[in-house]
Amino acid sequence: MSHSHGDTSAVDADTVVARRVRWLLGAVLVPLLVLTALGVILLWPSHAVKVDALQTAKARGVVLSIAPCAERPDECDRARVKVTAGEGTGTEVDARVVKHPLVPRVHTGNRILMQVIPEAAEDERYKYVDQDRGRPLLLLVGIFAAAVIALSRWRGVAALAALAITAVVLTQFVMPAILAGGDPLLVAVVGAFVIMSVTLLLTHGPNARTAISMVGTAGALVLTAALGELFVVGSRISGLDGNGASEVASYVPGGVNLQSLVVAGLVIGALGVLDDVTVTQTAAVWELAAANPTASRRELLAAGLRIGRSHVASVVNTLVLAYAGAALPLLMLFAITGTPDAYVVSLETVATQIVNGLVGSLGIIAAVPLTTALAAAAVAHRGGSVPSPRDPVDPG
Repeated sequence: MSHSHGDTSAVDADTVVARRVRWLLGAVLVPLLVLTALGVILLWPSHAVKVDALQTAKARGVVLSIAPCAERPDECDRARVKVTAGEGTGTEVDARVVKHPLVPRVHTGNRILMQVIPEAAEDERYKYVDQDRGRPLLLLVGIFAAAVIALSRWRGVAALAALAITAVVLTQFVMPAILAGGDPLLVAVVGAFVIMSVTLLLTHGPNARTAISMVGTAGALVLTAALGELFVVGSRISGLDGNGASEVASYVPGGVNLQSLVVAGLVIGALGVLDDVTVTQTAAVWELAAANPTASRRELLAAGLRIGRSHVASVVNTLVLAYAGAALPLLMLFAITGTPDAYVVSLETVATQIVNGLVGSLGIIAAVPLTTALAAAAVAHRGGSVPSPRDPVDPG
């Protein structure tokens, strides 16, 4: 009899906790969304960020024929090109193509990108820049979209729409706001919150599971940003080693805090994996509660964490390998030169990747218990039933 009374007390306690957590989700989520919207308004760039002195005319075309340059046949080729887009569309022009052992050769029929120098002599006006990879990339995008839709159907369509919005946020807000003089880390965090909110709401709908995933992701992102700032500054990473960082800083009014820019890239890079972890953990707890409606908060938390451990082990490895892969050519160069390992890891290029990989992984590790605890507390003992994924957040 006393055992039954104890079970009832545990159920009542879990029910009270669930109500409080659902109220807390609403109390945290609404201000978070309001602050994110306010941040976008305040940080939105008020002027164009393009530098007129750096603007150059460009063109695309198809190579009709190619022959060695008459004056320097060993150093360059002269390509006859039909311009298909950009400066001089519809005309045939000559484009100079530099020969180099490491540069892929240009052949008849290739689609190429060109730079146009209007003030140059007519036969030197067009210069080869690179291969035009638009068509194969477009084909790859089409295959990717078809695969996503075939597997996930309407949810796949929503995911692709969220991906498009992510690209818009990055290109129309995050990068322009930083170039306009905004603090890179602050802009990145606000932009990450926008991407997170739109992605999760669009792909999973406005419901309790989404709310928990959003709060868990936001908490892990803030921790990631804080740890990134701490270790980038503590490791004396200048940010000057980043591709194009110093050039960008020289054209931004008042310059750019390059250390903050490194952390901003870390935050954006970790966001996609954090979304995956929090959504998966929330869904796992929901399914566990559906399978055992009488499970206590403690039981759901323990089972959810067991799933999370396996998930973290694979996701962390993925994130670290992604950063290692980006630095692979450089690591190979160090191997060739016989540079000692202790020396290599202290170099800024490598140290930056280490900080990115490990801090991002710490954010993922933190996201698992945070999200699992919120989900377990919110779903435990709701009158013997589990809320549908479509149920909105109940503040009461």
